[in-house]
Amino acid sequence: MNAAERSHLMLLGRGEEVSPATPRTETLEPTVAQLVENLGNSPACILGRRWDFLAWNRAFTVCFCDPMKYPEGRRNHLWSIFTDPVRRACVTDWESGARAALARFRADNARHLGDPDFEELIEALREASEEFRCWWKRHEVARSGTGRKELNHKAVGKLWFEHAVFKLEESPEQRLVLYSPLPRANTAAKVEQLLTGTART
Repeated sequence: MNAAERSHLMLLGRGEEVSPATPRTETLEPTVAQLVENLGNSPACILGRRWDFLAWNRAFTVCFCDPMKYPEGRRNHLWSIFTDPVRRACVTDWESGARAALARFRADNARHLGDPDFEELIEALREASEEFRCWWKRHEVARSGTGRKELNHKAVGKLWFEHAVFKLEESPEQRLVLYSPLPRANTAAKVEQLLTGTART
């Protein structure tokens, strides 16, 4: 087992660290939401404890997805990855990224065993996605949220980002996901085109 898997096993074995179920509704400090919007051509979003989208900027919307297009209760990062065919089509290495995200979600889920909100989402994803149903059974666990992401956007072509995940000090179960444009393929300029509506369609 790797370090993340050993930590996950210890957490499950001890049990006492599992958080009690908390209400579905999460609040976000307005200052944090404004910070995300001010990140300009760096796509960014804030995820809650269940990986629900709490805030996002326009760059995230034009590059990845618009969380508002999903129904209430499904404005969720994993839901967008596993059920949105448009988002899936633009990610060049979708399977690798989806499995890595699922492994990180499993590590978070271990702290909320028995939480009906998590159980409801997991069951819905099992029904909606054959890949989720198959990979969830593998019990893969991971911690790192850093790496590179390559997109093949239908309007501007290749986009390259370096991404990292940061936990918020005031709300440690919420995290900022930040995608920084890389110089490769003039990504920053292409994102700006998408933001200003000057990209080809």
